[in-house]
Parts: sequence; structure tokens; C-alpha cells
Amino acid sequence: MSLRADTPAPATTGIRRFSRAERWVHRTTAALMGICVLTAACLYVPQLAELVGRRELVVRVHEWAGLALPVPVLAGLVSRAFRSDLRFLNRFGPHDRRWLRAALHRDKRPASRPAGKFNAGQKIYAAWIAGATLVMLGTGLLMWFTHLTPLQWRTSATFVHDWLALTIGIVLAGHIGMALGDPEARRGMRTGSVSREWAEREHPLWRP
Repeated sequence: MSLRADTPAPATTGIRRFSRAERWVHRTTAALMGICVLTAACLYVPQLAELVGRRELVVRVHEWAGLALPVPVLAGLVSRAFRSDLRFLNRFGPHDRRWLRAALHRDKRPASRPAGKFNAGQKIYAAWIAGATLVMLGTGLLMWFTHLTPLQWRTSATFVHDWLALTIGIVLAGHIGMALGDPEARRGMRTGSVSREWAEREHPLWRP
């Protein structure tokens, strides 16, 4: 049986937010970051270190997971959608300043928080975690190749690495907490699509 010409088309339930490549980059990076955080906890928390044991293996897993952290992002650059989103994340406009002011004043009205595909908080988080990852990679290499650098460099690198790792753990906990509080955002990262109502409410300046 054929549809009549005047039969209305089914309403679309969602719009595309992330491509498959973007979701792969996010999941792989999240997995590697999770391994780094968990192995770091096993190295620095005495109770966990005693429970897990095999310190040498934990150190090696931590080192190689850290070295691999930039790989998903570099591989993702072959995706046009991923490169496009990086440009969105790297642009900070007047509406982002409005969003930040509203966030600082705890103003949750959608009209006071204009956002494009990514809001100001997501842009700041992305920039911070990218920079922190590079610093962690650099300091980690100084700690790994001990015979190539003076003792003062290694001591400074260890200090920065340890305290930045703690900061990253706190920031990641906040990031996960925000995600847990927004099922639609999680759906977008899981399936690639979000509802049009959510997009219009949370990202009114986004034109997919």
C-alpha cells in the first residue's frame, strides 16, 4: 500500500549533535583518562596500593595510558565534523560572557544563558583539560626519562604532575556530575542525537 501524497511526514524526534567519529574520540579519551586516574590513585593512596599491589605493572599501565591520551584527538582530526566542533570550542563570543555571568549569579533561566553548540562552561572545560593533558604529558616524560634531565627539573616536574593530577581528578568529578544531571546530553554523546526541544532550550543559538 502506497502513502498518499498529502500524508504528513513523520515528525523527527531528534537532531544530530555528534558524529560517530566524535563519539569515538570522546569515549576513547575518557577511557584512557579513567585509566590514568585509577592507576594514579593506586600509586598514591596507600590503602589502594596495598590492595592492588604489583606497583611496577601499575606504573607501566599509567605511563602508556598517559602517552596514548593525545592519540584519539589526533586521529579524530581526519573527521570534518570533529574539526568543525574544535573551531566552535575555540571561539568565545559576547553570548558566552553572558552565559558565564548568569552561571556565576546562579541564574538558570534559559533566556539568560545563550549558547551555541557548546556553552561557555563546556568551552572553558575543553580548553583547560587540553592544556592540563599536555602539561601532564610533558611532566610525565621528565619523570620517566630521569637520565635526560637535572634533578631540579625532575623534582619540579613531580610537584606539578602530582598537584595537577589532583586538580584534574576534581574537575573530572565535576564534569561527570554535570553529565549525570543531564540525561539528554548523555544521550547525545551515546547515540549522537538529541531532542529538538532540549537543543532549543539549552543551545538556542545552535543551528544544526
